Amino acid sequence: MNEKMNRMEFLKSLGLKGASLFAVYCAASGLSSCVNESMDPTLPPPTSGGTNPPANTNEIVLDLTSPTYSKLNTVGNYVIVNSIVVARVSTSAFAAVTQVCSHEGKKKVYYRTNEFYCPEHGARFDTAGKGLNSTGSKGLKTYRTQFSGTTLTVFL
Repeated sequence: MNEKMNRMEFLKSLGLKGASLFAVYCAASGLSSCVNESMDPTLPPPTSGGTNPPANTNEIVLDLTSPTYSKLNTVGNYVIVNSIVVARVSTSAFAAVTQVCSHEGKKKVYYRTNEFYCPEHGARFDTAGKGLNSTGSKGLKTYRTQFSGTTLTVFL
Protein backbone atom coordinates (compact mmCIF):
# COMPACT_ATOMS: atom_id res chain seq x y z
CA MET A 1 0.00 0.00 0.00
CA ASN A 2 2.29 2.72 -1.30
CA GLU A 3 -0.47 4.98 -2.53
CA LYS A 4 -0.06 8.60 -1.59
CA MET A 5 -3.08 10.58 -0.59
CA ASN A 6 -3.21 14.33 -1.11
CA ARG A 7 -4.49 16.64 1.59
CA MET A 8 -7.93 17.14 0.06
CA GLU A 9 -8.50 13.39 -0.25
CA PHE A 10 -7.36 12.89 3.33
CA LEU A 11 -9.81 15.50 4.63
CA LYS A 12 -12.63 14.01 2.59
CA SER A 13 -11.82 10.56 3.98
CA LEU A 14 -12.30 11.84 7.51
CA GLY A 15 -15.92 12.70 6.73
CA LEU A 16 -18.37 13.10 9.56
CA LYS A 17 -16.11 11.43 12.15
CA GLY A 18 -13.36 14.00 11.59
CA ALA A 19 -15.75 16.93 11.60
CA SER A 20 -17.30 15.68 14.83
CA LEU A 21 -13.92 15.25 16.47
CA PHE A 22 -12.90 18.75 15.43
CA ALA A 23 -16.16 20.25 16.77
CA VAL A 24 -15.73 18.50 20.14
CA TYR A 25 -12.14 19.70 20.37
CA CYS A 26 -13.10 23.30 19.63
CA ALA A 27 -16.01 23.26 22.08
CA ALA A 28 -13.92 21.76 24.88
CA SER A 29 -11.10 24.23 24.45
CA GLY A 30 -13.60 27.08 24.65
CA LEU A 31 -14.85 25.84 28.01
CA SER A 32 -11.50 25.96 29.74
CA SER A 33 -10.86 29.65 30.20
CA CYS A 34 -8.81 31.58 32.71
CA VAL A 35 -11.82 33.84 33.27
CA ASN A 36 -14.12 31.07 34.36
CA GLU A 37 -14.42 32.02 38.02
CA SER A 38 -17.73 32.87 39.66
CA MET A 39 -18.44 36.47 40.56
CA ASP A 40 -20.96 35.41 43.20
CA PRO A 41 -19.75 33.80 46.42
CA THR A 42 -21.40 30.94 48.19
CA LEU A 43 -21.84 30.80 51.91
CA PRO A 44 -18.69 30.27 53.96
CA PRO A 45 -17.93 26.92 55.52
CA PRO A 46 -18.61 26.60 59.25
CA THR A 47 -16.02 28.48 61.29
CA SER A 48 -15.68 29.57 64.85
CA GLY A 49 -16.69 33.16 65.40
CA GLY A 50 -19.41 33.24 62.76
CA THR A 51 -23.07 32.33 62.87
CA ASN A 52 -23.31 28.72 61.65
CA PRO A 53 -25.64 27.91 60.19
CA PRO A 54 -26.23 31.53 59.21
CA ALA A 55 -29.38 33.11 60.60
CA ASN A 56 -30.02 34.43 57.08
CA THR A 57 -28.51 32.84 53.97
CA ASN A 58 -28.23 36.29 52.38
CA GLU A 59 -25.59 37.44 54.84
CA ILE A 60 -22.29 36.51 56.41
CA VAL A 61 -21.91 37.36 60.10
CA LEU A 62 -18.39 37.93 61.42
CA ASP A 63 -17.58 38.04 65.14
CA LEU A 64 -14.61 40.40 65.47
CA THR A 65 -13.66 38.89 68.84
CA SER A 66 -12.83 35.65 67.01
CA PRO A 67 -9.12 35.24 66.13
CA THR A 68 -10.23 34.46 62.56
CA TYR A 69 -11.62 37.98 62.07
CA SER A 70 -9.79 40.00 64.75
CA LYS A 71 -7.60 41.67 62.09
CA LEU A 72 -10.69 43.74 61.28
CA ASN A 73 -10.34 45.52 64.62
CA THR A 74 -7.51 47.57 63.09
CA VAL A 75 -8.04 50.19 60.38
CA GLY A 76 -6.28 49.19 57.16
CA ASN A 77 -6.49 45.43 57.71
CA TYR A 78 -8.62 42.99 55.75
CA VAL A 79 -9.77 39.39 55.68
CA ILE A 80 -11.02 37.23 52.84
CA VAL A 81 -14.18 35.32 53.60
CA ASN A 82 -15.56 33.05 50.94
CA SER A 83 -14.20 35.07 48.00
CA ILE A 84 -15.21 38.38 49.55
CA VAL A 85 -12.53 40.86 50.64
CA VAL A 86 -13.69 42.64 53.80
CA ALA A 87 -11.60 45.66 54.84
CA ARG A 88 -11.69 48.07 57.75
CA VAL A 89 -11.44 51.43 55.98
CA SER A 90 -11.91 53.71 59.02
CA THR A 91 -12.74 53.47 62.72
CA SER A 92 -16.44 53.25 61.87
CA ALA A 93 -16.58 51.91 58.29
CA PHE A 94 -15.95 48.68 56.42
CA ALA A 95 -15.91 47.87 52.71
CA ALA A 96 -16.62 44.49 51.14
CA VAL A 97 -16.00 43.55 47.51
CA THR A 98 -15.64 40.38 45.48
CA GLN A 99 -12.16 38.88 45.39
CA VAL A 100 -12.62 38.16 41.67
CA CYS A 101 -11.09 40.93 39.56
CA SER A 102 -13.33 42.29 36.82
CA HIS A 103 -10.40 42.65 34.42
CA GLU A 104 -9.73 38.95 33.77
CA GLY A 105 -11.70 37.12 36.43
CA LYS A 106 -8.69 36.16 38.56
CA LYS A 107 -9.36 35.60 42.25
CA LYS A 108 -6.54 37.88 43.45
CA VAL A 109 -8.06 41.13 44.72
CA TYR A 110 -6.90 42.30 48.15
CA TYR A 111 -6.90 45.54 50.16
CA ARG A 112 -3.87 47.83 50.45
CA THR A 113 -3.29 51.51 51.24
CA ASN A 114 -6.93 52.61 51.12
CA GLU A 115 -7.83 50.78 47.91
CA PHE A 116 -8.55 47.33 46.53
CA TYR A 117 -5.86 46.01 44.23
CA CYS A 118 -5.32 43.09 41.85
CA PRO A 119 -1.64 42.25 41.29
CA GLU A 120 -2.33 40.28 38.09
CA HIS A 121 -2.33 43.39 35.87
CA GLY A 122 -2.37 46.25 38.37
CA ALA A 123 -6.13 46.87 38.49
CA ARG A 124 -7.03 49.39 41.23
CA PHE A 125 -10.41 50.10 42.82
CA ASP A 126 -11.66 52.53 45.45
CA THR A 127 -13.51 51.35 48.56
CA ALA A 128 -16.83 51.68 46.69
CA GLY A 129 -15.58 49.25 44.01
CA LYS A 130 -15.12 51.93 41.33
CA GLY A 131 -12.17 51.40 38.98
CA LEU A 132 -9.25 53.80 39.44
CA ASN A 133 -7.30 52.88 36.29
CA SER A 134 -7.92 51.36 32.85
CA THR A 135 -7.52 47.73 33.98
CA GLY A 136 -9.96 48.35 36.81
CA SER A 137 -12.43 50.30 34.70
CA LYS A 138 -15.22 47.69 35.04
CA GLY A 139 -15.26 48.06 38.82
CA LEU A 140 -15.91 45.40 41.44
CA LYS A 141 -19.09 43.93 42.86
CA THR A 142 -19.62 45.43 46.31
CA TYR A 143 -21.50 44.20 49.36
CA ARG A 144 -23.27 46.30 51.98
CA THR A 145 -21.94 45.94 55.52
CA GLN A 146 -23.40 46.69 58.95
CA PHE A 147 -21.34 46.99 62.12
CA SER A 148 -22.83 46.62 65.59
CA GLY A 149 -20.72 46.12 68.74
CA THR A 150 -18.28 43.37 67.79
CA THR A 151 -20.38 41.93 64.97
CA LEU A 152 -19.94 42.77 61.30
CA THR A 153 -22.61 41.63 58.86
CA VAL A 154 -21.90 41.42 55.13
CA PHE A 155 -25.08 41.31 53.04
CA LEU A 156 -24.88 39.11 49.94
